[in-house]
Amino acid sequence: MFTDTYWMTQALELAKRAAQMGEVPVGAVIVRNDRLIATAHNLRQTDGNPIAHAEILAIQSAARQTGDWRLTDTALYVTLEPCSMCAGAILLARIPRLIYATKDPKSGAVDTLFNLLSDQRLNHQAEVRSGVMWQESRELLQSFFRQRRENKVESCRSG
Repeated sequence: MFTDTYWMTQALELAKRAAQMGEVPVGAVIVRNDRLIATAHNLRQTDGNPIAHAEILAIQSAARQTGDWRLTDTALYVTLEPCSMCAGAILLARIPRLIYATKDPKSGAVDTLFNLLSDQRLNHQAEVRSGVMWQESRELLQSFFRQRRENKVESCRSG
């Protein structure tokens, strides 16, 4: 049986791939019965699509793979705390377990700004585990945004 760290490592590899493409480095994997059924990383820039978040793309892929939009016996691993859109999609897909690496102070809707996945007023909730490989995820995000700022300063100087 694979551990949460094993699956988060897979998500981090996807996040690194996203960074290489100039995308915000977020990766997601969906697992059922200890088997990988879907993977994705952010594609907002590449696709020109504001909702092409890793979680949304992974959920869509898992639904296609399983032939069912109800992902009731799955776990979603993602490198960054989901935003409100992605948290809503997790609930709508009936994913019962979310594991994420690092908190998102600007748009985290699971623990930081909101607690959507544990809100008893909603029809569904999900078990949440945070902090799995949080340092690696945070370092990847910080490095990505540091590089973007440096590139922006360089282009301003040369332009």
